Amino acid sequence: MIDYSKLQTFIIAAETLSFSETAKQLHVTQPNISQHIKALEKDFGVMLFNRLGHNIRLTEAGRLLLPRARKLVRQSIELQELISSNSETIAGHLRIACSTTAGKYILPQLAARFCNRFPNIHVSILACTPENIATKLLEENANLAVVSSEHIGTGLEVQEFFTDTIDLVVPAVHPWTSKPYIEPQDLLEEKLIIREVTSGTRRVMVDEFAKHDIALDDLNIFLELGNAEAIVYTVGAGYGVSFVSRLAISFPLAHGYVATVPINGWHLKRTIYMVRKEIRSVNRVQEVFWGFIHYPENADLLSLPGSY
Repeated sequence: MIDYSKLQTFIIAAETLSFSETAKQLHVTQPNISQHIKALEKDFGVMLFNRLGHNIRLTEAGRLLLPRARKLVRQSIELQELISSNSETIAGHLRIACSTTAGKYILPQLAARFCNRFPNIHVSILACTPENIATKLLEENANLAVVSSEHIGTGLEVQEFFTDTIDLVVPAVHPWTSKPYIEPQDLLEEKLIIREVTSGTRRVMVDEFAKHDIALDDLNIFLELGNAEAIVYTVGAGYGVSFVSRLAISFPLAHGYVATVPINGWHLKRTIYMVRKEIRSVNRVQEVFWGFIHYPENADLLSLPGSY
């Protein structure tokens, strides 16, 4: 019979490639981890790791086992959740992948409210790149995902989560701060810091420039960064201007580190979506959260991206 606790030990060890780190995560001693792995290797009759001093590497058998072990452990958890969902109490584990800056500001607060209302549900929020979202959902490594595009693949169901506002952010002492607004052409000579290619913020920015016959090559792109907070602080230090989600600048803006400047005729918005795999069988925990995001009591939270 498969020991699921040993499989979980194997999965963490395979991901960390460290028995000591695995012991820390599972709150047990390192000898216990070694015993679990040795017992699993004995059960399967193969070596799962090559030991090289303090270093470990997966064998070919270990690499073959890893995705199947993840699936077995996930199915075990889902079975427990299914049994729990037939009782009066809603219980289980919800895994939500998040690939967008705006989402990571709203999602944790929403999850906290959800956990307060349903204390027997454990929520994990997983960082993820946009290109990996569909795989995580389809392979059921995540139950739900927050993304900035509704077109991420087939076999997925999408609903609108909230609307994010994108602002032009400049250093607090920039000359533009004395103007009521600027024109799009004013940005042509300014040093511009932009997000990476897969960013939803960048996509909205490029689309808006295109409406004014301005291509990306026409702009003075100074730096490309893959993190909104890094962009804000680079702008604040005086190295350029950028387009950033309003949620990412609320604190620096309030403390006078940066400023926002309107652009004549521009209102940059983007829709953030909640996505899940098309349901074949009902996962009650997932279903409850899917509906919870638009409970009236959460309207204040979902309106944050468009406020001030």
